[in-house]
Amino acid sequence: MPSTPTLIFMTIFCLVSLASMLQNGFLIVVLVREWTRNRALSAADTIVVSLASSRFCLHGLAILNNLLASFGFCQQANLLGILWDFTNTFILWLTAWLAIFYCVKISSFSHRALFWLKWRISQLVPRLLLSSVIMGGLSAVISATGNILALQMIVSQGSLGNCTFGHMTLDFYRYCYLSHAVLMWLTPFFLFLVSILSLMFSLYRHMGKMRDHRPGPGDFRVQAHTMALKSLTFFFIFYILFFLSLIIFATKVKTMQSHWYWAREVIIYMSISLNSIMLVFSNPKLRKTLKMRF
Repeated sequence: MPSTPTLIFMTIFCLVSLASMLQNGFLIVVLVREWTRNRALSAADTIVVSLASSRFCLHGLAILNNLLASFGFCQQANLLGILWDFTNTFILWLTAWLAIFYCVKISSFSHRALFWLKWRISQLVPRLLLSSVIMGGLSAVISATGNILALQMIVSQGSLGNCTFGHMTLDFYRYCYLSHAVLMWLTPFFLFLVSILSLMFSLYRHMGKMRDHRPGPGDFRVQAHTMALKSLTFFFIFYILFFLSLIIFATKVKTMQSHWYWAREVIIYMSISLNSIMLVFSNPKLRKTLKMRF
């Protein structure tokens, strides 16, 4: 029987995940309705609706995976865990592309390559989405391979009855998990971080140019920089919490019955939920629909 703190965190996790699924469902419905009405979506909205759809799936997979593992259905949970790896990697790369899109469209750097990219990046969005799918597929293959090898090592350990071999299996799984995290998750984080720093530097340069001309409420470039940075700051907080939780998980594995495991899940999915809220308030169409409804 789980302890009281574990049950509390489990309940909070389920409520947060369901609330985030509602938020992302709202994003999907509004943007899909916009697409059916105009037969087109902007490049930024295309990334956003892809991000919302994948997050909706991620929360559903997280709930099913954790509940199945809690009730002892480990084989089914491992299969869902592979799908979770695919969806999570897809989300991280989409987040990086969204940050790069904002940086390219909003920044005021005067470079020939950047001017070319400003005109071309909207046309490149389908290729960026395809590359995210490919990265997600590679992540799922790596995760499945690591699980299969670790399972074979556990079976061999059971036949040999060697405790040292069990520690080797755990070390191998941690090494595989960390290598997978660095390869598939740290790379989009680096791209994301470069985009944020570029936007901040661009805003600093623009404010320096406007020092003699005080920017008023009509300075749309400052407003665009500020709104993009606010949105990306929440993404950055999510990234930090996510990687800290990965490090804790890799260095000290927690069982499903531990309340620290469920506390970690609450923190991760609470930050994802905050990201979804920020996406709603940073999108004019979504803000307008929200005001009309409520």
